[in-house]
Amino acid sequence: MMENVDLSILSYGKVKDLKYDLVILPWGATEPHNLHLPYLTDCILAHDIAVDAALRAKERYGVQCMVMPPVTMGAQNPGQRELNFCVHTRYETQKAILTDIVASLYVQGFRKMVIINGHGGNCFKNMIRDLAFEYPDFLIASSEWFTVLPAKDYFDDPGDHADEVETSVMMYYHPELVNLDEAGEGKYKPFAMKSLREKVAWTPRNWQKVSDDTGIGNPKLATSEKGKNFSGAIVYKYAELFAELIGGKMYL
Repeated sequence: MMENVDLSILSYGKVKDLKYDLVILPWGATEPHNLHLPYLTDCILAHDIAVDAALRAKERYGVQCMVMPPVTMGAQNPGQRELNFCVHTRYETQKAILTDIVASLYVQGFRKMVIINGHGGNCFKNMIRDLAFEYPDFLIASSEWFTVLPAKDYFDDPGDHADEVETSVMMYYHPELVNLDEAGEGKYKPFAMKSLREKVAWTPRNWQKVSDDTGIGNPKLATSEKGKNFSGAIVYKYAELFAELIGGKMYL
């Protein structure tokens, strides 16, 4: 079943005669993840969760999904682009990428897509609104996999970048890519301004003033078992979403 859902490893001969109900687009970034996780962590985790969810949707609901190769172009905060090999992608660039993907899929007859986002700096809402006018019969839904369920219910001390959460899920999917002995502590400085801490307003953090090792949150408590439990619960929720998008009513 695996070869039918993951375009990264598929040939045209495998897919040309199959009917797909839904396209899944993982989207991440190219950026440092503390000292112990790959630059493409956001892409890898979004992709692997998407593949597992596609397999679950097929097995449980009979929904056939295709997982596209992950997009590696993410939006960064100030203080990140200066770090070696970190790539900041402008909103206009991301919108152009998404528009080209949608235009290609539309010509091929696809009409439903879910973006599974793995990078907190990405935001697709306005892009999707614009595309809804250009392609009114093409449904696009977006989701951040790490917010589908409360991380605090699965982890001891979740942060928000290269922390216990991301490290645990990476340990589950790719233990060979994680060496906790190399990890920094993930200590970070919050805003000094009370109003910003209380989220009265938002402004991007300057990453180099916030963290010394690029991490936000302690990865040392991570385990593969925590990653398995969290990702497994998320996969179940995504499979249900895919089934509803294909067979359910949009409005009451």
